[in-house]
Amino acid sequence: MEFIKGYRKNAVVRSSFNELAMKTFGIEFEDWYQAGYWTDKYIPYSLIDNGKVIANVSVNLLELDIVGQVVPAIQIGTVMTDKEYRNRGFSRQLLEKVIEDYKHVEVMYLFANDTVLDFYPKFGFARMEETQFSLEIQPSSNTPPPKMRDLQLIYETVAKRRRAVHFGTSPAEELLMFYAMKVFTEDIYYLEQEQVLAICQYEGETMHLYDVISDQQFDLLHVISQLSTDQTSKVVFHYTPDISEAQMEKYQEGNALFVRNTGTIRFPKNFKHPITSQA
Repeated sequence: MEFIKGYRKNAVVRSSFNELAMKTFGIEFEDWYQAGYWTDKYIPYSLIDNGKVIANVSVNLLELDIVGQVVPAIQIGTVMTDKEYRNRGFSRQLLEKVIEDYKHVEVMYLFANDTVLDFYPKFGFARMEETQFSLEIQPSSNTPPPKMRDLQLIYETVAKRRRAVHFGTSPAEELLMFYAMKVFTEDIYYLEQEQVLAICQYEGETMHLYDVISDQQFDLLHVISQLSTDQTSKVVFHYTPDISEAQMEKYQEGNALFVRNTGTIRFPKNFKHPITSQA
């Protein structure tokens, strides 16, 4: 059994990593790598047996914007073990290596599904509740703004975006590009007058707003009015919006957030980690 990390330029190992990711999650990272978005901010920690990646825990280097404070952080993702090698403590070994390597970083966090909720507290992670923000609006008849499909322009816009006021992640443009390439390929809109990129989906009377991106200050309510249709009566935010009118309730969808906070960093009472930078 061999341990290896940070091997993105090793085509053979990267291919095996992609194979395990496809088997585990139904995703692979090769086109993301080829497009230049797999940088040294995404670091797989893997175990290899007979030339094959059989277990992995990945590190994402980023910063959290917490009410004006910039906090260096580690987000853990792509935790996976080949079925033939499970229940042998490999995830534990890799997670211990990550914690040791980044013990100088006060905030480390991850998102866990229901099957492993008892696993991460053993390493000092505590579950933290997120908030679901939403807003009731009046439907309005608009011509939909044009969709944005130019990945380079999307990347450049995200790279120089304004930092979040209450809670957000930065610099996380490579993570967002994964979503732009894999998830929201038909859901990114460009509002030329506002110079804003918006990521949203429509579900009946509900608009799901995943991100609003600009390098300038903008009026979020105005952006919402431009995106809404004659059916839209509610907006659900999948991030922490800078808007006082939003209603708040406990977030109950998706995976649970676990945070390992070894310092004195205080998180807001109500926040939602952006889906577009969730590893």
